[in-house]
Amino acid sequence: MSTIRAKDRDAVIQSLRAGVVPRTGQHLIQVGRVKELEALMKDVERIADSGSGFRVVIGEYGSGKTFFLNLVRAIALEKKLVTMHADLNPDRRLHATGGQARSLYAELAKNLASRTKPEGGALAGIVEKFVAQAKSEAKASGITTEEAIRQRLDHLTEMVNGYDFAEVIAAYCRGFEEGNEQLKADAIRWLRGEFTTKTDARAALGVRTIIDDASFYDQLKLLARFVRLAGYSGLMVCLDELVNLYKLSNTQARNSNYEQILRILNDSLQGSAEGLGFVLGGTPEFLMDTRRGLYSYAALQSRLAENTFAKAGMVDYSGPVMRLASLTPEDFFVLLQKLRHVYASGEAAQYLLPDPAIPAFMEHCAKRLGDAYFRTPRTTITAFINLLAVLEQNPGSDWKELIGVTEVVADSGGAADVAVENDDEFASFQL
Repeated sequence: MSTIRAKDRDAVIQSLRAGVVPRTGQHLIQVGRVKELEALMKDVERIADSGSGFRVVIGEYGSGKTFFLNLVRAIALEKKLVTMHADLNPDRRLHATGGQARSLYAELAKNLASRTKPEGGALAGIVEKFVAQAKSEAKASGITTEEAIRQRLDHLTEMVNGYDFAEVIAAYCRGFEEGNEQLKADAIRWLRGEFTTKTDARAALGVRTIIDDASFYDQLKLLARFVRLAGYSGLMVCLDELVNLYKLSNTQARNSNYEQILRILNDSLQGSAEGLGFVLGGTPEFLMDTRRGLYSYAALQSRLAENTFAKAGMVDYSGPVMRLASLTPEDFFVLLQKLRHVYASGEAAQYLLPDPAIPAFMEHCAKRLGDAYFRTPRTTITAFINLLAVLEQNPGSDWKELIGVTEVVADSGGAADVAVENDDEFASFQL
């Protein structure tokens, strides 16, 4: 393995130690779930081929849902898709009347990413790329840039808010050609859903509508078509923490959000949302609770029901619901090896733990947590990095004492048998 840059190493270690998913460097610690990734890669290819996609990724808290969604986004970016991502919370919903849906759209637009800007904030660059292409076409055809833009966006005007969308792009073009930075900034504000009143939008851009709660999903469909016109393969929207919809106490509000999911699902399965894909992350109760979850909405339950023939260990990765398989102990062993490698910046000589320490640590975790230590690995990963941090900052400390190992015996095949104390010495790393 090659040396790991300090920037990538710190991004991974600091994020994992805090119990959150790293935004970069996921490939350094990815293990297992090959079949699930292959299924999502097929979705990405379908979206890039003018199709659509819809997946609900289900997993327990700490099982790696967010990490998996980030990995899928990274794959989509490599396939020349544009991605958007956001976490739902009480102030961000798919459907609302108090601005929560517009707030979700604004967060998605802020996190719009392309391969050249994977961290987000790519909207202005995409618009400029589209305008630059229009300028080239206008020069070749002998017409003005604004006329070329209107011709390219003509078929968008048949969609909801499509006419005003074209007007805003034309306004950005005028600002681009006239050097009017305020006009360009106002156009980007409108595209990001940051205008809260129609009066302000009309004064700034001359348009009569804004992106509001009612037009949340229609605007995403418009944006998906626009990024394709700008030369990208499509748009993937990743929404995490959908359990917040399950937590809504108001039944009508909850059902309205589930109706929006149903609308998105229908459009995706029928292929009417060209170049647009959704990946939603949630917990098992969000899906299966027949009182408050998605299964409480009959139309969604019938569409999201599991394949009844997939039983006795059989799997089906082609349906709209994807349950994340648990990591196996073998996968987790590889993961801890990768974490040790990343912590040492890719230098084997700098490893803080010898090979026998990894199975010893796993044995320690198994005695405290049972098999949950590899099925929901967040807490265990944090503890492992805490252990490495103590060993790094306290040279000469013995890892055996820290995790309560009495002896490590290697058999003839090189595997290590470990004996772990049952006392509570390991308080600083208690899981």
